[in-house]
Amino acid sequence: MDQRDGENDIEIEGVWGDWREMEGNGSDFSDKDTAMREPLLVRKRLNSTSQIAIVGASVCPIESLDYEIVENELFKQDWRSRKRVQIFQYIVLKWTLALLIGLGTGLVGFFNNLAVENIAGFKLLLASNLMLKDKYGLAFVTFAGCNMVLAIAAAVLCAYIAPSAAGSAIPEVKAYLNGIDAHSISAPSTLFVKIFGSILGVSAGFVVGKEGPMVHTGACIASLLGQGGSRKYHLTWKWLRYFKNDRDRRDLITCGAAAGVAAAFRAPVGGVLFALEEVTSWWRSALLWRTFFTTAVVAVVLRALIEFCRSGKCGLFGQGGLIMFDVNSSQATYDTPDLLTVIFLGIVGGIFGSLYNFLVDKVLRTYSIFNEQGPKFRVLLVIVISLLTSCCAYGIPWLAQCKPCPIELKNECPTVGRSGNYKNFQCQPGHYNDLASLFLNTNDDAIRNLFSNGTQNEFQLSTLVIFFAAVYCLGIITYGIAVPSGLFIPVILAGASYGRIVGTVAGSLTSLDVGLFSLLGAASFLGGTMRMTVSLCIILLELTNDLLTLPLMMLVLLISKTVADCFNKGVYDQIVRMKGFPYMEAHAEPYMRHLVAKDVVSGPLITFSGIEKVGNILHALKTTGHHGFPVIDEPPFTDAPELCGLVLKSHLLVLLKGKKFSKTRMLVGSEILKTFEANDFAKAGSGKGVKLEDLDIAAEEMEMYVDLHPITNTSPYTVVETMSLAKAAVLFRELGLRHLCVVPKTHARPPIVGILTRHDFMPGHIRGLYPHFNSSK
Repeated sequence: MDQRDGENDIEIEGVWGDWREMEGNGSDFSDKDTAMREPLLVRKRLNSTSQIAIVGASVCPIESLDYEIVENELFKQDWRSRKRVQIFQYIVLKWTLALLIGLGTGLVGFFNNLAVENIAGFKLLLASNLMLKDKYGLAFVTFAGCNMVLAIAAAVLCAYIAPSAAGSAIPEVKAYLNGIDAHSISAPSTLFVKIFGSILGVSAGFVVGKEGPMVHTGACIASLLGQGGSRKYHLTWKWLRYFKNDRDRRDLITCGAAAGVAAAFRAPVGGVLFALEEVTSWWRSALLWRTFFTTAVVAVVLRALIEFCRSGKCGLFGQGGLIMFDVNSSQATYDTPDLLTVIFLGIVGGIFGSLYNFLVDKVLRTYSIFNEQGPKFRVLLVIVISLLTSCCAYGIPWLAQCKPCPIELKNECPTVGRSGNYKNFQCQPGHYNDLASLFLNTNDDAIRNLFSNGTQNEFQLSTLVIFFAAVYCLGIITYGIAVPSGLFIPVILAGASYGRIVGTVAGSLTSLDVGLFSLLGAASFLGGTMRMTVSLCIILLELTNDLLTLPLMMLVLLISKTVADCFNKGVYDQIVRMKGFPYMEAHAEPYMRHLVAKDVVSGPLITFSGIEKVGNILHALKTTGHHGFPVIDEPPFTDAPELCGLVLKSHLLVLLKGKKFSKTRMLVGSEILKTFEANDFAKAGSGKGVKLEDLDIAAEEMEMYVDLHPITNTSPYTVVETMSLAKAAVLFRELGLRHLCVVPKTHARPPIVGILTRHDFMPGHIRGLYPHFNSSK
């Protein structure tokens, strides 16, 4: 470290001399000027971390979001001009948008369930009727053919229209709320494919859920509502301009993600806690209140629509994923053997959950090879998995022996129709096939069958073992294909069957019902894979309407998460890392304590004068991918060079397009303030805004000057170069920054050392600079 400090001192003296020689000469992109504009980057090092990531099933360019308020003169002028009524309008509009997000997500959630129940129900009825006529071969062809058609339709939508819609996209939403943006994450085409692709994929019989995609759907709805208006669609209401910034869009998307969980599980409180615990990186009390309001709206919408469907006007729509599973435990007390069994359940659930994550990671990396080959290979992979799933769902029940229907059973046995606990399959009258009752049902009905209490002998032990192995493996190989798919339902199915196995084996050793064991097994698997505790606990309680299980639920979630954390990270954290998102963790890595801010700044650092030549700005924009540039005030406007602030690339493009230039270096900020409004520099919607190709600068204008002071953020966040990198990382993440200026410790040096971005905090960049550091220390 001492040697590097010495080298920096020598370099600084040479650069400082160059700086003095160029005072008053304007800014020029000569070799000498380039040296001046890279004052402390001794090794001329570059940040080689990737600027792309996998979004859904496609590779997309990414960039950081900026949650910092840009306090330039235009912003201050706009803020001073706002009246109390405008502030009131802004508050009212925020709540109105929260209401619309809740309404939209609730309607989409109901539509998803209505479509899945009718499409899947028709398919299962068709196959069941053929089996009742002993046409087993035709029944399989019909069943597999329907699944294949639905799967191909979902895959074509995903592969050709919106590859970003593949998977659950919860990792993408989590990355967005951490400050990472890709234009395709919340595009209208992505929303369209997410909705209809999820319906088709779940109806096709895949071991996937619609709950994960609903989180992404809610986020997309919120993003589209928060675009701040559109000139194309004549939505330019003045009030909407208030939301043309990343901060308000972040809050709206948080509400949308919570609404998605509420719509999927009909769990409004669980949705709020899911957003707080899993997907958001920034939280505050005002956002809590608004998110709760959004999920309450979802719950009211779903309740009203469910009551409407009770009259039989919704076709084959049953009680699906919108109704509670109603696992009412009649046993309110438990003793030591019960607790020991629950602890065992949590330990094994944590082990199986961590193994599930490990295998999902390997499968996703394998599937990425197919995804890179193009859309045709993605569709082909979906066809193979669909055929395998159909063969398992129809073929495995033939391994089970027929069981006689229980005596004094209130429900119909064997079940006639598409759902129920007692599927006839190939059995004689008065008997049922317990494996078919699980495989030839919708996923929601299968979960309801496993969760049902008072059914100690309904499923044989061998049936549960076979179903657990099949669902566990199918869930792993299905997640990652080019269809919208969630992980909640596969994990709940596997966990519920595993829990019922433990309850069946325990038998007389415990007084707890096997249905309750099934619920606790699902909780242990969810805790072992997703590593959430509070939100999962509340979601399951709201899902099952069984408050008496709260202590046992808490215990099993805590144990499974603790055990699984010993092996690997949660499944969404693993996928975020695998997809290449530069995610900022809430804590700094231990090795960052050995470094200071100046140790990781990368270049080239390009600075502008307060009054800069147009040609210099245009050259910098064309030759660098930077989105922020330090602005330096120099003599004769100041006594010595000093940091004026930071100017954004998007603001420079708008200013250059306006062509408010001067032939000499002079302050013309007052004219710019009269010409532009703050709204002109507000962030445009997805794929919009001024681009470099839109500029038409004449040759004579290249030699003119432009005053950058009105659009320069005069109060950027700065850290001294000797600040611990660990502290700088925490500051960067907590404030939601895109740029963090590093300034020198002493005044007798150039006023800027460099700029830290999120890529400078990434382990890959730091290990590249200092390979001798142990990342675990």
